[in-house]
Amino acid sequence: MEIKIGVRQAPREIVIDAAETADSVAEKVTAALSGASGVLAFKDEKGRQVLVPADALAYVETGTETHRPVGFGLS
Repeated sequence: MEIKIGVRQAPREIVIDAAETADSVAEKVTAALSGASGVLAFKDEKGRQVLVPADALAYVETGTETHRPVGFGLS
């Protein structure tokens, strides 16, 4: 799933391809904003970890959970 994270005072957004569901992303964002951890953390499909302080979050946008087929054939 593609996750876009907007950070305050930053001109570009952070884009991550992670093996998360929309519900788990919402739970992580809610926990970070409630002050439980104070940090929003994701691990992408290549194993890299992204940490964003909760007070710097502007928005979090999730993409579709299904992967689109690639190629010219019909499925």
